[in-house]
Amino acid sequence: MSTPPVASPAPRPREAGFRALDAGWRQWIAENRLRRCTPESMLATMVQAGLDPAECEPAIRAMDSDPVFLAARQFQQLQDKLASVMANQQRLLELDPLYGHVEKRSQVSPGEFLDKYIVGSRPVVLTDVARDWPAMGRWSPQDLRERFGHLDVQVQAERSADPNYERNKLDHQRHTRLADFVDRVLAGGATNDYYLTANNELLSQPGFAPLLDDIGSLPVFCDRSELARRASFWFGPAGTVTPLHHDTLMLCHTQIVGRKRWRFISPLQTPLLYNHFEVYSPVDLDRPDLARYPLFAQAKVLEVVVEPGETVFLPLGWWHQVTSLDVSLSFSYSNIAVPNEYRFDNPRITNW
Repeated sequence: MSTPPVASPAPRPREAGFRALDAGWRQWIAENRLRRCTPESMLATMVQAGLDPAECEPAIRAMDSDPVFLAARQFQQLQDKLASVMANQQRLLELDPLYGHVEKRSQVSPGEFLDKYIVGSRPVVLTDVARDWPAMGRWSPQDLRERFGHLDVQVQAERSADPNYERNKLDHQRHTRLADFVDRVLAGGATNDYYLTANNELLSQPGFAPLLDDIGSLPVFCDRSELARRASFWFGPAGTVTPLHHDTLMLCHTQIVGRKRWRFISPLQTPLLYNHFEVYSPVDLDRPDLARYPLFAQAKVLEVVVEPGETVFLPLGWWHQVTSLDVSLSFSYSNIAVPNEYRFDNPRITNW
């Protein structure tokens, strides 16, 4: 006679009011163990969130022997090795006593520029690029109104209420007459609420083609024939902030009217910047939250104020946050005459 199967123990009834330890919470356990959070701190967080400690404690303990989690641990070792290589290379760069200084240069030879700034991956401010640009004597908010005020433009608006206004830039697109936007900028004072940025693609409109006629000589490392296709226009009040991010190509950014403060962080320090989504960091350089982003305390920030007539060269992958100190008109262009299209495998994590 066969032995009857033994029944499994009945699950303990869930106490009223406890939240379910569902798949989302189990993923949370795995993520936080990968972040090397202690089981004790995790249990406290889960209990505070309304979960049953009698379920949470064994679930946390079991994670360290879960085969899927162990596979993730091995991939984490590979990621940690890459992060350590980057950190060591950054330490070597910082041995240079001038590492923290963003140079302002003129008459840089093509060979030196290629070696030191493009291949050497260093930001620099060029002081002589715009010396013959008609834009320097012509562009102003009033000039924009007189020549182009009748044209419709797209701008970014209602940014102040959204902490992720740059990530959500498509939600902030608004259309207006340029004359009305000029009046708003001049009357509104310092604000980050509205801005006409590169993403608004003003120069793609035929009516604004005369602006390109106001651009004189370009740096010798730029391809003039590509200017119209790879140029952007910026206009806004003092107080606009382009939050911390990196571009996927190299570019030049010439300041025509007003000043901007540029702050840079080396791409080798990306692991310190909590880059969980596309090309953005949640760290605000004006108000860094070190309780939430403690690794940022190790980052080395370079800073320079760019004056009218000066041109920033932004090397590949450098993180930057830009603040307008005055009403500002700027012109950027990415027609660098070296390969300037690069692939970045960007994360798209939205729940961290």
